[in-house]
Amino acid sequence: MSSRTVMKVLKALVGLVIFCAAMFPLAWMAIAGFKGKEEVLRSPFQFFPDMWNWDNYRAILNDPAYLHALWLTFVGALIFTVLSLFINSLAAYAFARLDFFGKGLWWVVCIMPMFVPGMAILVTSFVVVAKLGMLNTLAVLIIPGLASSGQMFFLRQFYLNMPMGMEEAALIDGANRWQIFTRIFLPQSKAPFVVMGFGSFLAYWNAYVWPLLTVGDSPGLTQIMVYLGNYRAERGTDWGLLMAGSTIAALPTILLVLIFQRYITTGVRLAGMK
Repeated sequence: MSSRTVMKVLKALVGLVIFCAAMFPLAWMAIAGFKGKEEVLRSPFQFFPDMWNWDNYRAILNDPAYLHALWLTFVGALIFTVLSLFINSLAAYAFARLDFFGKGLWWVVCIMPMFVPGMAILVTSFVVVAKLGMLNTLAVLIIPGLASSGQMFFLRQFYLNMPMGMEEAALIDGANRWQIFTRIFLPQSKAPFVVMGFGSFLAYWNAYVWPLLTVGDSPGLTQIMVYLGNYRAERGTDWGLLMAGSTIAALPTILLVLIFQRYITTGVRLAGMK
């Protein structure tokens, strides 16, 4: 066996080990949803249930509060993602292609939050939204996080590397900046938009501390992670039902990865090139 073949086999084995390690928690969670109340934490550990039972999945899907939290979080995540991409792409285009007074200083100001942990400004952010009267509204979950230094930086780097010739030709033909942005830059931003959009969607979907602080258990505004986080206190130790709910809550993000994986791969490769 040649050394090249040996390397290929070793790479395949390492990839398989990494894949199994990454998928094991998700697979266990999904299968635990088929187990009874006492089976999930049984000792010694048992991966598969004694009897496959759909009762947990039926019960959680028949829970109106769970379905409402799931739907509301999904709608909020979509709105947050679209607005975030729109705002940050506009800012990125301005910093990449326009010249204006104080551009360097404003760029430093916009990029500085990248180096500040979110938890460090959690209390001050809460005070601000409380004084603005935004508590217990959907707006408090969406508006505060729309501007993202990370997205601005990534998209700005992408726009800086786009050829100047297309923009100059459009200006000569009489196009204004808005037309250039919407007709030239946006259509070519699919790959970075998918990467940044998926990150925004995931950040909103998995948020727990901020929704817990700002909307908590407000009727009609409970987010899916808060619902699942409060599940044990409200429903007891029915782990099988909790695992079923967690599995269904993970499906939207998994489906998005499968649908947009080609763009995500391209976007990650672009990030490495910048």
